[in-house]
Amino acid sequence: MQSKEDTMDRTIKASCLKVQYQTGNYAVEAVRGASFTLREGKSLGIVGESGSGKTSLALALMGLIDKPHNSSGELMLFGESYLGLSEVKQKHHRWSTIAMMFQNSMEVLNPVMTIGDQLTEKLKERKTISSGQAGREAERLLQLTGLEGWEAKAFPHQLSGGMRQRVLLAMAIAPKPRFLILDEPTSSLDGLAKQDMIRTILSLQKKMDFAMLVISHDVKLIGGLTQEVMVMYGGHIIEKGFTDAVMEKPMHPYTRGLFNASVELSPHKDLWGIPGEYNGNEVHKGCAFYNRCSQRISLCCEQTPELKSVSIEREIACHQKGLINVLRGEAITKHYQIGNRSIPALRKACMNLRHGETIAMVGPSGSGKSTFAKILAGFIQPDEGQVLFNEKKNDLQQLACCEGGVQLVLQDPFSALSHRMTVEEVISEPLKLNGIGNELSRCKRVKETLKALQLDDCEAFLKRYTSSLSGGQRQRVAIARALVMNPKVLIADEITSMLDVSTQANVLRLLKGLQNKNGFALLFITHDLNLARKVADQLLILDRGSVAEEGSAGRILQNSDESQCADMLKAGLADG
Repeated sequence: MQSKEDTMDRTIKASCLKVQYQTGNYAVEAVRGASFTLREGKSLGIVGESGSGKTSLALALMGLIDKPHNSSGELMLFGESYLGLSEVKQKHHRWSTIAMMFQNSMEVLNPVMTIGDQLTEKLKERKTISSGQAGREAERLLQLTGLEGWEAKAFPHQLSGGMRQRVLLAMAIAPKPRFLILDEPTSSLDGLAKQDMIRTILSLQKKMDFAMLVISHDVKLIGGLTQEVMVMYGGHIIEKGFTDAVMEKPMHPYTRGLFNASVELSPHKDLWGIPGEYNGNEVHKGCAFYNRCSQRISLCCEQTPELKSVSIEREIACHQKGLINVLRGEAITKHYQIGNRSIPALRKACMNLRHGETIAMVGPSGSGKSTFAKILAGFIQPDEGQVLFNEKKNDLQQLACCEGGVQLVLQDPFSALSHRMTVEEVISEPLKLNGIGNELSRCKRVKETLKALQLDDCEAFLKRYTSSLSGGQRQRVAIARALVMNPKVLIADEITSMLDVSTQANVLRLLKGLQNKNGFALLFITHDLNLARKVADQLLILDRGSVAEEGSAGRILQNSDESQCADMLKAGLADG
């Protein structure tokens, strides 16, 4: 026979929550139909840029959206409808069943009351308790959150920012809530204080078994505190899944851009923000991310995508089902015949490159990197396996000859470019050979591409022979020849190996900037792990023709001791 405790509903269910702010004659939708389920003792994170609707969602959950603004939707708190209750009944649950730790301590705390008085006041609101008991309980709460207890006699301005954050946490857990909402719990804290706060929160949750909703723009904080995460943009939930899986391989274009902008997640990478800004005043019926997305289609402007399951663990709101697989190699095998011997170069190697993504393919000399690159670019045919472009089997040689296809930039710019041709002739040649545009439009495109790569577009430079250029200029001209075709995929085979470090840095910075702006996918082939760490989202390690390991570049490189290729990673592939 089941006990009453066994049959008790231990879930929080939010359904189609909406928040609308009225400003004069205008109504701004801050939250547009958010839904989630959270069990007691579990944690859920909400991450997104400022203005994405995170805090508005939290206030709606608390029932704190006041008129003339309005909220709608349903919140079931452990089997009981909360938002449908009268204000009087909501107050009974607020700060008891459900509580919230607010973001700004100086706005929340009363500057003319001691910390102890504010805590005892909060305690006496909820239960009959003597002043002495309340004082002792206040000290105990402060100690629970990592303070010493003497802070009870201090005023807010006498405490550090980190101490005030802990006071807010103590106030939030004082009524022993079953559901705790934390809004930016570590904002303005230094790194050590942040880590200490994370440990404190996790310890409290373990002791008190409350359900926890963590709201932050700090992606690493969400990773440290939660099991599941929802990504918000423009008031919509656009991605949902297990936190580790979403951080390992984000599937929505916005999520990937948000994570790439996080210095905590990618301390060694150059940071690139998402081009453009969200305008909350825009009224349209399509995807909120439409204006900033580089893989948009016409449907994205016409219809708001629904949050749909794309796998057991992931839900995405995207008409393209998330980031498109633009180039995929399946079980690629290649042998070279040397005399009477058949030398294996690739053994059932696989790779999947998504829209706008950078994969660094690394491995020592002779591991098969350049062979793999040439097969993926259609320069040579595999013995076995297939290459798919946009999930279709295409004539890859044809894809190298058309706009929006695959382009390969080779390692040696001195042999890649004809020394008998001028800069203009070299860059415009693929356009001319494939009948793209007239002479005037081709010249315009050549100049635009040169400017994008910070090369001169004057007549004197256009008429220079490539033999008169420096190594760095030649490599940028080789890249310009590829980019003038507006490829969806750029394969860069050791393109910086023959350049000095200063020129190398300039070339990579320009290339990544153009990728961020134009959205092409980049397969970056190198033996230099430091370069891979700097540019890559995903890492693919080749060893003797086989894929030895693949996954998030940050995870593999930051945890190299646990890698299957630990010795290779420690050596930095110096033998390459």
